Amino acid sequence: MEKVKKRIFCCVFCLILALVCSAAGCGGSNAQAKPKESSASSSSSGGWDNTPKVLIPQASGTDLLGNERLQIDVSNRTEGYIMARYTGPAQKVKFFVVTPDEVRYTYDLPSSETWFTLPLTGGSGSYTLDVREHVEADLYSNLYSQSLDVEIKDEFSPFLYPNQYTWFTEETKAVAKASELTKKAEDGLGAVKEIYDFVIQHVSYDEEKAETVQSGYLPDVDETLASGKGICFDYAALMTAMLRSQGIPTKLEIGYSGEVYHAWISTWLEETGWVDNIIEFDGKNWTLVDPTLAAGNKASAVKKYIGDGSNYTVKYSR
Repeated sequence: MEKVKKRIFCCVFCLILALVCSAAGCGGSNAQAKPKESSASSSSSGGWDNTPKVLIPQASGTDLLGNERLQIDVSNRTEGYIMARYTGPAQKVKFFVVTPDEVRYTYDLPSSETWFTLPLTGGSGSYTLDVREHVEADLYSNLYSQSLDVEIKDEFSPFLYPNQYTWFTEETKAVAKASELTKKAEDGLGAVKEIYDFVIQHVSYDEEKAETVQSGYLPDVDETLASGKGICFDYAALMTAMLRSQGIPTKLEIGYSGEVYHAWISTWLEETGWVDNIIEFDGKNWTLVDPTLAAGNKASAVKKYIGDGSNYTVKYSR
């Protein structure tokens, strides 16, 4: 149990930095591609369709908000996301998204012609979009504010698309790896088991990275896959990308484990059963999965710590 607690504690510094991550370099493009499945055909030998199912955010241009320096495309809000770009002179821009349950998400927008994807993780309801430009020191001026009514067609949509915290495309190697791993899976439970087992066995905790990670850090799922090393944020992002690319709704969650910041995931399956006698899916609720703790720890210790989830408090779902 001490090893489990130590692993969580090592995540504190990196997750605090993660809360102020910039969206630069991790947004969606302005290409008018529609959500689609990968053109790669399924090679599954089990009952599970392991064809990659990569949804691509788009700036359709049919419903726009903003002004001469800020464009917000809300055309696809029913899919659980909006897109934004800032083309003004300010070096720093904060884009606040306040959910219907009044959780305040913060995104950094660089000055760019590129569209960046912002998920609507609070479900259907009234959102507030609040954008501010940096002036000097800690001062920001109001650039734009707007309420936005959202009716999401499928409650799982926000947790199937890529976003700044878990970015992947059809060409992402982690997507191909997830398809390979789930080739013999019989159902969703089997697919989760294969991906979970791979991540906890393949990725080792990077103590040095945890101590030296810089402000603005965002996970690169293919870098984690290639290096086989990462911090809690990397574990969660890699597993999220893999599961989402298999059509399994997954939340990358940031919050408290005990009294410290940590990252883990929650995923949804209609199937019921256990994964490695640690994770129990009941077919009715989101199920907490903590790949960081499972890597290098005994199943009994991980199961005892996760328990009924009372050791975890979600602050943000990405």
